[in-house]
Amino acid sequence: MTTREAIRIVRGAQAARASVLARKPLDEITGSPELQSSIERLFGKPMTLDQVVATILNDVRNDGDTAVQHYSTLLDGGAVEPLRVSAEEIERAWQSTPQPLRDALTHAAERIAAFHQLQKAGSWLNWGDEGTLGQMVRPLERVGIYAPNGRVPYPSSLLMAAVPAKVAGVPHVVVATPPRGGQLSQTILAAAYAAGVDEVYAVGGAQAIGALAYGTASIPRVDKILGPGNIFVVLAKRRVYGSVDIDQLPGPTETLLVADESANPVFAAADMLAQAEHDPLASAILITPSCQLAERVQAEIGRQLTSLSRAETIRASLESNGAIVLAEDVDEAIQLANEYAPEHLCLLLADAWERLGQVRNAGGVFVGEWASEALGDYAIGPSHIMPTNRTARFSSPVNIWDFVKITSVFNINPDALPALSATAITLAEEEGLTAHAQAVRVRLQACDQEVRHG
Repeated sequence: MTTREAIRIVRGAQAARASVLARKPLDEITGSPELQSSIERLFGKPMTLDQVVATILNDVRNDGDTAVQHYSTLLDGGAVEPLRVSAEEIERAWQSTPQPLRDALTHAAERIAAFHQLQKAGSWLNWGDEGTLGQMVRPLERVGIYAPNGRVPYPSSLLMAAVPAKVAGVPHVVVATPPRGGQLSQTILAAAYAAGVDEVYAVGGAQAIGALAYGTASIPRVDKILGPGNIFVVLAKRRVYGSVDIDQLPGPTETLLVADESANPVFAAADMLAQAEHDPLASAILITPSCQLAERVQAEIGRQLTSLSRAETIRASLESNGAIVLAEDVDEAIQLANEYAPEHLCLLLADAWERLGQVRNAGGVFVGEWASEALGDYAIGPSHIMPTNRTARFSSPVNIWDFVKITSVFNINPDALPALSATAITLAEEEGLTAHAQAVRVRLQACDQEVRHG
């Protein structure tokens, strides 16, 4: 493709479904030949990505800190001792952070906290004639946040997980972040300070997930692990689920724009380029019924691309996973968006609010062209950790309910036993659970005796 044609135009829903709107299952990700060669060199034999993760997790479960330090040295170029970062080092990172960045971290944390305060719901009891029913809402005890430190650190992602956890009342919010060449990201440490994180551990990759899930001498186990990471982190989270809870299995980030002829092509192009600069695997897709808009956005992407610092990454993303799709009309465009179930859905439509009710599947909906997805990544308030790879069909962005558990409360007055007992006994006996039926029957009998002798 030429510079002008840095992104393809796909005509029609059928062609889009067969190409850019298709998804690759997690199990089909094999890694590049370079990655496979690196695995064989480091582990002494060919292994799949999942086999690598299984090996690391097994070693961490059995050997604890020794395995964590071994894999940090082998895979991250150096381990840090001790694994727990001191409060003094975290505060030094904060104090050495330039004031504009400190102000931005503080402002973002305040916005995130304010939004999630609105989600809070408490315990309740409903006192009735038959008894009392209700629920107790309690925060999780320990939550682990994974903070990547790859091509660039992402302090915003740490805030988007840690701040809602704090608002929910989690007493121990800990962060695991990998050292690179034995060095931690000072920006990540500053973000941990701004979020009020309780502990930070210098460990990354699958070994970090294993340490958080199983516990080591230095790293107490947690109840839930959240946060994005590379394919090894994702596969590790999938394997430890059940020992701990996880937020989701995040794939490459994705944005889908639905736009009509009223949309500003400069804005649309800028939003797509912003998404594509994350990673070569990121997806930036525009669906529109307007041929004129499609061509103008295609040209605008080519024009803007030349001045961007991450142009190589953007070009790779757009060529592999990006597209402008020509739909029959806006209704079909939204239908395709619902099928795709994007992490971010941007409605660049003249009647965007009227169309919002048609959206069924999306991690977040950005209504109108002033609501840039990039603003949502940093400063608006809702967590930007959202479901990817079509999981928005059944899951939600990180929110308060990720950090609490609900315990049901039961109390029955004796007067209510007769009405409830017949149903319970009948169903228990149908299921062959005669002890269940008997446990109800003895109470019913005792209740009858009290009535006769009372």
